[in-house]
Amino acid sequence: MAGKPKLHYTKGRGKMESIRWLLAAAGVEFEEEFIETKEDLEKLRNDGVLLFQQVPMVEIDGMKMVQTRAILSYIAAKYNLYGKDLKERAWIDMYVEGTTDLMGMIMYLPFQPADTKEKNLALIIERATTRYFPVYEKALKDHGQDYLVGNKLSWADVHLLEAILMAEECKPDVLSAFPLLQAFKGRISNIPTIKKFLQPGSQRKPPTDEKFVAVVRKIFNI
Repeated sequence: MAGKPKLHYTKGRGKMESIRWLLAAAGVEFEEEFIETKEDLEKLRNDGVLLFQQVPMVEIDGMKMVQTRAILSYIAAKYNLYGKDLKERAWIDMYVEGTTDLMGMIMYLPFQPADTKEKNLALIIERATTRYFPVYEKALKDHGQDYLVGNKLSWADVHLLEAILMAEECKPDVLSAFPLLQAFKGRISNIPTIKKFLQPGSQRKPPTDEKFVAVVRKIFNI
């Protein structure tokens, strides 16, 4: 039997967090090897295990996978979270790309200069409530099902829940105008594997704070 996937990244959310979410939702146990110094990153680079000199990197099924999107789609397909046919996969991809765009804005907020943070936070809330969340609210309304695609749990649902929780950290009542998304959040949060990941003590990482920003800047020279 193959060993547990091993995740190589910093001890924070960043681009690895969606990978943690998806593995957890699939009920897959994983190990983490944290990059805590510039030297840790250089060692990985010098060992030749980072295809493009970048992390995240996940050791899985004998591969050392890089590129977040490639890792996520592999996990989704492997654990039957990627739809039943090409059309369902296309919808999952479109929904995931949308939530990725929103999460990217939130992810980079702590790294922005203090004088632009308020303006950027307002932009995140505006985009979440006028561009992204209305799409998912309408999708759930139009087909009347519990999940976004194919009436079964998929990568799109896991990703959307992650995005919702990130947006709520920015503005707790961000879903106030989206009753179907509020219900969706409750349903998906209560799936046993996801419920477990949302409990204290899991491998889910806390929101990025100033201390972590300083560590990341040091490791990656930014």
